[in-house]
Amino acid sequence: MENQDHSFKRELGLFDGTMLVVGSMIGSGIFIVSSNMTQHVGSTGWLILIWVLTALVTMIAAVSYGELSAMFPKAGGQYVYLKEAYNKLFAFLYGWSFFAVIQTGTIAAVGVAFSKFAAYLYEPLSDKNVLWQLGSFKLNAAQLVSIATVILLTWINSRGVKNSKTLQTFLTIIKILSLFGLIIFGFILGAKAEVWNANWADAWNAQAWNADTQNWTAIGGTTLMAGIAAAMVGSLFSSDAWNGVTFIAGEIKRPERNVGLSLFLGTLIVSIIYIMANVMYVAVLPLQQIAFADQERVAVAAAEVIFGNIGTNIIAVMIMISTFACNNGLIMAGARVYYTMAKDGLFFKQAGTLNRFDVPGWSLWIQGIWTSLLCLTGRYGDLLDYVIIIVLIFYILTILGIFILRKKMPHAERPYKAFGYPVLPALYIIVATVISVSLLITKPETCGWGVLIMLAGIPIYYLTKPTAARQR
Repeated sequence: MENQDHSFKRELGLFDGTMLVVGSMIGSGIFIVSSNMTQHVGSTGWLILIWVLTALVTMIAAVSYGELSAMFPKAGGQYVYLKEAYNKLFAFLYGWSFFAVIQTGTIAAVGVAFSKFAAYLYEPLSDKNVLWQLGSFKLNAAQLVSIATVILLTWINSRGVKNSKTLQTFLTIIKILSLFGLIIFGFILGAKAEVWNANWADAWNAQAWNADTQNWTAIGGTTLMAGIAAAMVGSLFSSDAWNGVTFIAGEIKRPERNVGLSLFLGTLIVSIIYIMANVMYVAVLPLQQIAFADQERVAVAAAEVIFGNIGTNIIAVMIMISTFACNNGLIMAGARVYYTMAKDGLFFKQAGTLNRFDVPGWSLWIQGIWTSLLCLTGRYGDLLDYVIIIVLIFYILTILGIFILRKKMPHAERPYKAFGYPVLPALYIIVATVISVSLLITKPETCGWGVLIMLAGIPIYYLTKPTAARQR
C-alpha cells in the first residue's frame, strides 16, 4: 500500500555509503575493458597512464560533488544539483537520459555480464540456448537470467533500505577481498620477469590495431589523442556510477559530511584496485595477449596463468558476485532520482510515493520493467559509447554548476567546499570536454545517438509541463 505520509529513514552511515560507491563502481569492466583499450593505444605505458588519468579525473569529480551534496543533502542527487544550478529543463534532460539509457541501460548491460559468466558454470544458461523465436526476435536463456536478477534485486530493494544495505555491504566486501586476492596471487604466482620486461621495453610507442589490415599502425599527435579518448571509454565506463550515493542522500546519516566522504573514500579504493589490477595484467600476460584475449576476457586469461584451468571458474564466480552487487547499488540509487522527478511533476505521479517500507516502490518497479525490456532487445553492445557520452556531458554541466552556484548563492551554507576550487573542477571540465568532443568526432554513429537521445527529452519536457503544473 503506497502512502504519501511515509518519509525516507536515515539508516545508512559512512561505511554503508562507501560500500555503495565501491559496489556500484566495480562491475564487469575491470575484468574486460583493458583488452579493447590496448587495441586503441597498443602500449603498456599508455594503458597504465590512461587508468591513472581516469582515476584522477574520477576523484576530482567525486570530491567536487562533495560541495553540492553538502549543500543539498536530499534524495535525487545530481538531478537536484542541476535543477538548483540551472533550471528544471536541465534537470529533466538528465532524469530523462538517466531513465532511458544511463541507469537502466547500465543495469541491463551488467545483468547480461552476470548471465554470460553464469553460463560458464552451467552451459544451458548461455545466449546460445534459444528458448523461443518469433521472426527475427529470439528469446534466450541468458536474457531470462538477466531479467531474473533485475527482478530479484528490485524486489529486495522494495522491501526496505536495510535489506539492500546489508546485501550491498556483504557482497562488496567479498568483491574487494576477491579482487585484492586476484591481484596478490597474480604477482606471487603468475608474474614473469620476461613478460614484464618485454611489455615495458617499448612502453610509450603508441600504436592502434587496424581490423581491416590486421596490423598495428604507429600513432601520434591528434591520432594518439583520439586513441586515448577511445580507450578511455572503457576505463571511464568501468569507473562510473560513483555518484549513486548522492541519489540516496535522503537516507544517509549526517549527509552533509558522509556523502562527500563516501564519494572520496569509495573512488579512492576503486582507483587503487583498478590501477593495481592492470599492473598485474602486464606482469602476467604479454601485451598481445591482453589486446586479443578471447572475447576480451583479460581477467580470465590472467587467472588461467595464475591458477591453471580452474582460473576460468574462479573469475566466473568473481564476476557474478561483482555484477550482482553492482546492480544492487544501481537499482537502489536509480529509483531515488525518479522519485524526486515525480515530486516535481516530471515523472509518473505514482513514482513520487513511498511504500510501507519507506522506499520508492513504484520507482523501483518502473525502472525494473524498462530495464528488463532493454535486456530483451539484445542491443546493449553499443551502450558503452552512448552511455558514456551522456554521462560526461552531465558531469561537465554539474561541475560547472559549482561555479554558477558560487555566484548565484554566495551566502548559502557550504559545510564542505570543493577541494582545489577553482583549479581542479576547471581541469575536470576541460579534460572531460576534450574527451567528449573526441568521441563525437571518432564515434558519431554511437555517441551521436547518445546526444540525440538526450535532446529528445526537450520536446517531452514541454509536453509534460502542463501535467506538472496540474500536479502542483
